[in-house]
Amino acid sequence: MGAGIAHAFLLAGSRVTVVERDAAAAGAAATRVRESVEASIARGTADDDAVTLASRFATSTAVSDFARCDLVVEAVPEDLELKIDALTRVESVLAPGAALASNTSSISIDQLAALLDRPDRFLGMHFFNPVPASTLVEIVRGGASAASLVDDAREWVRAIGKTPIVVADAPGFASSRLGVALGLEAIRMLEDGVASAEDIDAAMTLGYKHPVGPLRLTDIVGLDVRLGIAEYLASTLGERFAPPALLRRMVAEGRLGRKTGEGFYTWDAQ
Repeated sequence: MGAGIAHAFLLAGSRVTVVERDAAAAGAAATRVRESVEASIARGTADDDAVTLASRFATSTAVSDFARCDLVVEAVPEDLELKIDALTRVESVLAPGAALASNTSSISIDQLAALLDRPDRFLGMHFFNPVPASTLVEIVRGGASAASLVDDAREWVRAIGKTPIVVADAPGFASSRLGVALGLEAIRMLEDGVASAEDIDAAMTLGYKHPVGPLRLTDIVGLDVRLGIAEYLASTLGERFAPPALLRRMVAEGRLGRKTGEGFYTWDAQ
């Protein structure tokens, strides 16, 4: 997700720095961004050439490199402690007027903001995977988020060629709450032998014109990610979001979807 977000802002003309936990992760991020940019150039969707784009992009392992940024989007895994650690460390180096956003798909923005020194400069910017192809960004307005920051976020999203929606802070926001509900029910249907994964997905792609079925989408997102979101929603919204036994079993077996090569479908290993 971080690489995809970097790609979107880079193509829109921004200077972008990706900060990773170590040199190996930074190198991998640089490769992902470079390959994504090259694909955009090949498709004719990039206004600048590779040299120009590369001149505006950098990777680092030092959080202090965020000190010169106007906006930082946190995109660490969907784990509360990881996000708290990342956000507090980043905020400590930001200029007073800089904006800080979380790409969280389910964790409460107010819960995260409560641990920050400048909660008025913090909100959610939930991007969708794959970022280069997705046209939606969900802006999550926390109770302390400044109205001017929400307005700025709308403009940033439009500037990178995407459409913003603004939602109040609530468990799962709008997109994850709806998407996970559909995905979990599809898993239950598969578990109950109602139909095959392919036919369940076809019901939604052909019958409801969804671009991708809920089980294939779960593979793309990652079964472990979907499990984590479902557990959080179950704890806040109730048993209707309780993860199916099949989902728990597949995660325990390491069948996490596209990133491991096997989930509800078989994929080329990423």
